Amino acid sequence: MPALAGVVVAITGGSRGIGLATAQALAAAGATVAIGDLDVPPGWLADQHPAVRAWRVDVTDQDAFAGFLDEVESTCGPLDVLINNAGIMPLGSLGDEPASVAARQLAINLHAVIHGSRDALRRMLPRGRGHIVNVASQAGKVGFPGAATYCATKHGVVGLSEALRAELRGSGVAVSCVMPTVVRTELATGLGESPLVRPVTPQQVADAITAVVRRPRFDVYVPRSLAVVNRLLALAPRALRDALLRISGADRVLARADPVARAGYDARAVPERGQDAMADRPRERERR
Repeated sequence: MPALAGVVVAITGGSRGIGLATAQALAAAGATVAIGDLDVPPGWLADQHPAVRAWRVDVTDQDAFAGFLDEVESTCGPLDVLINNAGIMPLGSLGDEPASVAARQLAINLHAVIHGSRDALRRMLPRGRGHIVNVASQAGKVGFPGAATYCATKHGVVGLSEALRAELRGSGVAVSCVMPTVVRTELATGLGESPLVRPVTPQQVADAITAVVRRPRFDVYVPRSLAVVNRLLALAPRALRDALLRISGADRVLARADPVARAGYDARAVPERGQDAMADRPRERERR
């Protein structure tokens, strides 16, 4: 019998990238997988594993998220695992970032993780079992120029996960926090390069998530060597850390992303960005 036979897993943002690779890996391991995503193309499920189901859901809508989990439980059975994976990463300096782009990142990357986890707990705690897996980022441990709001949201996910783990100790509900480096998905299009920031594939992250669903633990770094890097950075004086990031070019990976290469991603992830930028210009001229 497959290792995860009978396990019901819900994944947000599961129609592409890390979410899709994870859904396929978990289904191959025997789990019943439910995907919730705002962008589920017509006929998309025909190409997926038969144990994968999908619902169109806006994770920023709390009622819609709760309704998605209701549908999962009525269709697939009691929810065992929630993987909060949905996220976006528009880049640019904070001073140039439209307010709605910051708000959208907070809504998807952090607020949805909070209310999604809360609704999952309402189901899991009475049963005395369950597992919440939050997909954060190395950006939740280090602040990178060019992605201030994104880093803030991922720091928030790490902090939320830490606190939730402490709250749930002894409850039977586990919490895991997944922190990958740059992942080769559409989200990472046009990024710079650095010897310290070596991209991984969605499959590597999916394999790590599948392993932690099988055997829960809190810290999940992808690659695992990031755990050592973070420990060393935490011990180093700030001036030394800053110097290492500058010398390695790690501080330029996000700051020097190619906006032309990222145009397609931005148009899908933050379609309002161009409109807001135009709307902000008159106000900027007035302030000057």
